[in-house]
Amino acid sequence: MFSIQRILAPVDFSQRSIGAARYAEALAERFGADVILLHVLPPPHYEFSSMEVGGSVLTELFEARTAQVKAELDAFARRELPRLEAQRVLLEGDPARRIVEYAHNEKVDLIVMPTHGYGPFRRFILGSVTAKILHDADCPVWTGVHLEEAPEVEQIGFRTVLAAVDLGPQSERALAWAAAFASAVGARLVLCHVTLSIEGRAGEYFDPDWRDHLAAEAMAEIKKLLEKVPAQPEIIIESGDPPRTVCSLAQQVGADVLV
Repeated sequence: MFSIQRILAPVDFSQRSIGAARYAEALAERFGADVILLHVLPPPHYEFSSMEVGGSVLTELFEARTAQVKAELDAFARRELPRLEAQRVLLEGDPARRIVEYAHNEKVDLIVMPTHGYGPFRRFILGSVTAKILHDADCPVWTGVHLEEAPEVEQIGFRTVLAAVDLGPQSERALAWAAAFASAVGARLVLCHVTLSIEGRAGEYFDPDWRDHLAAEAMAEIKKLLEKVPAQPEIIIESGDPPRTVCSLAQQVGADVLV
């Protein structure tokens, strides 16, 4: 049975973090999960590198900074998650590494955090911390651009889940999670695959049958995938630039969640 019991929400106190916290709260209320708010402080020698201090003075500065951030984290929890008893954790070190380590050691089911970008969902606009966590984390990572525009918790719904698969080794795991999540929340499930566009340049001959051939091959692989994952999604196969086409399809089907 699909469940989410522990949600980790790394925060940097930005407006994007507030939006991510709303999704964490919505998911926690849906699944009865615990939420952990986590902030990672940079090491003292990094944060105070521009100051000519050391020894006991540096220690005192860092202790004061730690106390300040702890108070900010407590205030964030009271203000943004008033209906939850969120656990607060303050760590020191490299943010991406400490977040991944904490999620692994504490057996977190889901990490909810914003990306750091201003355009469509493309890997090159992800902030370095989010990109590292997406690459290294054992558990799924729930993220999105423009989370500063997140609706209020009461308005967050999970009606349509779009599973975008490249039919590579990770497709089975991605589709399985998407299908299980969609089933748990009663959402519509749509599976999409995008074949690379092979249309020739202007003046070059292009055999239109190749598009149909690629689509047929993709459908055959999708059927094999669905033999391993018990799901009955709507299936969409398109041709084009994968990131742009997936973003366009997400808008077309009204996806609330893209896996």
